Amino acid sequence: MRSGGAVLVEAAGGAAMLPLPFACRGEVVRGFGRGSRQLGVPTANFSDQVVESFPSDIPTGVYYGWASVGNGDVHKMVLSIGWNPFYKNIKKSVETHIIHNFKEDFYGEILNVVIIGYIRSEKNFNSLGQYYKFLLSYLSYSSILKVLCYHSLSCLQSQLFYALIFNVSVKYFS
Repeated sequence: MRSGGAVLVEAAGGAAMLPLPFACRGEVVRGFGRGSRQLGVPTANFSDQVVESFPSDIPTGVYYGWASVGNGDVHKMVLSIGWNPFYKNIKKSVETHIIHNFKEDFYGEILNVVIIGYIRSEKNFNSLGQYYKFLLSYLSYSSILKVLCYHSLSCLQSQLFYALIFNVSVKYFS
């Protein structure tokens, strides 16, 4: 489905949800440190202010897309929106795992993300091991982006990504 040049992703049951691509940017803040420490999968966390600026009807779950830190290179990413029921969070969070090995932390930097697809709804897990297994499965799922977007990657990186982040016009290709 298309709406004003954006693809509408469908939730289970066929209900339209978030028009994609969806872009946002904000400062990276310290989270609980669980992604790196417990799971070996570091995440960049948005501030409460950025999380609250997301559309209120955006479904919780795991998404994939593209991200950059500051004016740096664009990398694949997976992003979680929700309450992390396994950890019983009381506040909604938006956590981005950029599929790139950064040499150092980038707290305080501006994170730019473009969400282009939906992977799954938010889930609870019975154990840390089960959570880790699911985490690895959606990181593997996101690796298909390289195959799916191979021919349009330069266009996406140079036009669509920056157009969405910096709110300039972009030509959509069918």
